[in-house]
Amino acid sequence: MLWGTILLWIVGLLILYVVIFAAVKDGIDKSEVGQLIKTKYGVKDEIVTVSDDEIENELEGEFNKK
Repeated sequence: MLWGTILLWIVGLLILYVVIFAAVKDGIDKSEVGQLIKTKYGVKDEIVTVSDDEIENELEGEFNKK
């Protein structure tokens, strides 16, 4: 009985977190301040991926400079 109650609390808090996170993110994106920041600073939601080879080459270049 105790484990069921704990599990329900965890699931409920997780759902609450997701709902609040989505609402806040959507609210900021649609607000005037959010739009101003996007236009002024060009903030984008793209993620840049870097390969392991690029990281190794950069680190080797830094190591060889010293």
